[in-house]
Amino acid sequence: MRGTRPLQRVWEKLIEFALLCCGLLSVVVTLSIAVVLIVGSAQFFTLQDGEPMALGDILERVRYFFTGSEWTAGFANPTYGILPLLVGSLMISGIAALVALPIGLATAIYLSEYAQPRVRGIAKPTLELLAGIPTVIYGFFALTTVTPFLEYFIPGLNSSNQLSGGIIVGIMIIPMVASLSEDALRAVPRSLRDGAIALGANKFETSVKVVVPAALSGVTASFLLAISRALGETMAVSLACGNKVELIFDPRDGVATMTSFIVRMATGDQPHGTTDFNSLFAVGAVLFFMTLGMNIVAQRFMRRYRQVYQ
Repeated sequence: MRGTRPLQRVWEKLIEFALLCCGLLSVVVTLSIAVVLIVGSAQFFTLQDGEPMALGDILERVRYFFTGSEWTAGFANPTYGILPLLVGSLMISGIAALVALPIGLATAIYLSEYAQPRVRGIAKPTLELLAGIPTVIYGFFALTTVTPFLEYFIPGLNSSNQLSGGIIVGIMIIPMVASLSEDALRAVPRSLRDGAIALGANKFETSVKVVVPAALSGVTASFLLAISRALGETMAVSLACGNKVELIFDPRDGVATMTSFIVRMATGDQPHGTTDFNSLFAVGAVLFFMTLGMNIVAQRFMRRYRQVYQ
């Protein structure tokens, strides 16, 4: 027995080291992606087809990139204003949030407060199966089902439109909202529910006015994480919304998002090192830091407003 203790300690140290390496791997990958995007973006802002630019031209490109309303990469005399792509991404995410957040929260309340254990054991895994469906299938579903359905009720709806894309992305992120919110609701202690019922509140009032506010940090974090997931969706949006790079606020029209633009340009015949190719890194960097910021805000919000119960 004494001889096995040193061997057991060595084995535990090896396991600890392996787990540490696995934990650091995600950090290294994230930092590597950030470095690649930053280097590529720097080349986009400082080079014109491989040739250094003057300081005034660099400043003008940076200014127009964030404030310009036209993006004509790939055409003659290209311009690089990210506003059309940014607005398109935000429009799709906004529509998806309007669909997913109330439905996801209502589903979480039902699973946490109303569903029987047997029903919950079947419903929750079934709901989470939606997250495993390939996104390209969602895109075809939007084209063949959602858009024709909407055409019956919305005049002037184009075959590629933001409504269809936003709705299908909203359906995609419902499992994330429902699952994370349900976990937060179930973490609320039973004593709060019993206290509310003892004061005369019914089950619905207890759920909405006591349980949800008590789990607000986790619910809000699930909302932010789901919206960041919607912001980065690619294939479903590309199929449902098209690739019209214009500053459009009418949800009946199609639009290009940052992700759909990256797909279109990356699969084209753009030579490496050109300004059009390097613009992929600039758009990717904006998308990366937007989603990273939303995830950081979600984590900080959850830590700051999380209520700890005994």
